[in-house]
Amino acid sequence: MAKRCSSSRAGTTPTLIDVARVAGVSPITVSRTLGRPEAVAPATRRRVLEAVRATAYVPNLAAGSLASSRSRLVAIFLPTIANSIFADTVQALTERLAVAGYQTLLGLTGYSAEQEEHLLEAVLGRRPDGIVLTGTEHSQVSRERLARVGIPLVEAWDLCAKPLDMLVGFSHEAVGAAVAQYLLGKGYRRVSLVSLDDPRGLRRCNSLIATLAGHGVAPLATALLPAPATLAVGREGLARLLDAGAAGEVVVCSSDTLAQGVLAEAASRGVRVPDDLAVMGFGDLSCAAHCHPPLSTVRIDGPRIGNAVAEALLARIAEPALARTPLRLDVGFEVVERGSA
Repeated sequence: MAKRCSSSRAGTTPTLIDVARVAGVSPITVSRTLGRPEAVAPATRRRVLEAVRATAYVPNLAAGSLASSRSRLVAIFLPTIANSIFADTVQALTERLAVAGYQTLLGLTGYSAEQEEHLLEAVLGRRPDGIVLTGTEHSQVSRERLARVGIPLVEAWDLCAKPLDMLVGFSHEAVGAAVAQYLLGKGYRRVSLVSLDDPRGLRRCNSLIATLAGHGVAPLATALLPAPATLAVGREGLARLLDAGAAGEVVVCSSDTLAQGVLAEAASRGVRVPDDLAVMGFGDLSCAAHCHPPLSTVRIDGPRIGNAVAEALLARIAEPALARTPLRLDVGFEVVERGSA
């Protein structure tokens, strides 16, 4: 248990020496605990952190990063937090990084390569130890900037032939093809789509359309809507299709959030799911199995992505030579059949 600080006067900023005195350790041990916690015994680390709280000490992280060449910061760029499709990935990623003594900085790109570019310009000045980008589509300026700085980087939730550095994700084209094959196997031929205008959702939809076309099936219509995904947007999508008489036998949605909105709009209009209209989602959110009826969807292993991204970054930070064998991990996906389709 840390001792109460008796040397610091009221109104005086506590110092690292104050923390060391309260914890009963040397100043270098305090510094090491705050900068490289994994290098300190757990019991000592607890004493130091208790002393930090007791003294209300605020470490000078900027000075520490200059001395150690480490910021202990990882920047994570997401398109949106308006729905929870990325929640499992971010939770696993931040928890694993926290155990290793890293804090995370979250930036929202709004599915815009230009906004991602502006965020990178702001974040790179803090020299993060690692960067996580959602997707593989970036502006040329961002690509050149990231190539110059040499910071360990993981592109997540996607696959591509030429990643910037490390890559952990799945093929959106393969998802679209698999959903098409699933629907064809169930006998559906009159297919419509409700999708956001985000690049990865569009790639899934385009792959689904191409696969259906290969079997002589042309989708009836696509309701294309602006991001982010909300239940209201999903309701609007189905309303457009129903008003145009183009909903068909099954509506494929680019996210579970949109699909829930479709279910709500169907219920409000007396459209029975799946008897009158089947519904297919994407993401397998925690609520998907508890909709009425339970939502058929595509499951992505978000925690596995998050843990794999964290481990890849930590390994590269610890041993930069690992850049010679960069990670390329396809986590795959699973089509989940439930009551809605």
